[in-house]
Amino acid sequence: MDRIKGIVAVLIGAVSFGILSTFVKKAYEKGFTLGEVTGVQALFGMLLLWLTLFVLYVGYRKYFQQYAAKSNRWIMLISGVSTGAVSVLYYKCVQLVPASLAIVLLMQYIWIGQLIAFIVFKERPKRRDIIGILVILLATLLATGLFEQDFHAVDLTGIVYGMLAASAYAVFIIVNGRVGNDYPPLQKSAYMVSGACLFIFLLLQPITLFNTDTLVQIGPYGLLLSVFGTVLPPVMFAYGMPKIGISLGSILSSVELPVAICMSYFVLHEQVSFLQAIGVIAILGVVVFLNLPRKTT
Repeated sequence: MDRIKGIVAVLIGAVSFGILSTFVKKAYEKGFTLGEVTGVQALFGMLLLWLTLFVLYVGYRKYFQQYAAKSNRWIMLISGVSTGAVSVLYYKCVQLVPASLAIVLLMQYIWIGQLIAFIVFKERPKRRDIIGILVILLATLLATGLFEQDFHAVDLTGIVYGMLAASAYAVFIIVNGRVGNDYPPLQKSAYMVSGACLFIFLLLQPITLFNTDTLVQIGPYGLLLSVFGTVLPPVMFAYGMPKIGISLGSILSSVELPVAICMSYFVLHEQVSFLQAIGVIAILGVVVFLNLPRKTT
């Protein structure tokens, strides 16, 4: 039963990530800016996390006391810059290219993370990791639709932002796995999202959010983005991953890719061709391939 609960939790987290780009597109259609969209998500997410943390601490204090938390809190705040960078770069990409393309670009974090691990930590990729990376690169050419449209019609600036977002996401995953692991997951997330909020407000300065009319209008989008992008995924992953393991968890979390594609097709009415669908399926296949249990000798 615990394994089933873990599977459901991870799927909920992945689906939550997958629907984000659709909400962002809808917010842009209403005339809100990049700073307002990223700022309200970080602000609402920070407030919701700290409020939830306070309520849980009052009711389940013994749970928090079992953690021997010694990590520097400032390090976790600074680490939140990677979270904020992902939001800014990815949402800028969504602003410039179709949501279905933006999520494909974000998925490039799979091979970028391998490259960072090799350069920084000297972790040599295995043969099947290299094969998976090559397949992802080829599948991305299909998924982006470059073979079916005029190359000049593709917004190269959006592509660059998408690749930068993927790089930031790869850094976030590495940082998240190495910083603050002696804190409860919810508390760690609260510190990192607080750092992300400070970063976004310093970088983009969305002071219009403090205007009552603007805050009321963007409030529903802020609530959706913060719940599905900032609060729900880390809580669901923190609960589900230990119950099912990293390999199965990585496979299930890749559900965010088809969810984002389906949302962009059915809700935003973006065109998804047969070749693009093949590219997306190939990327999903690589995720499964890379996380299958390996034979031991």
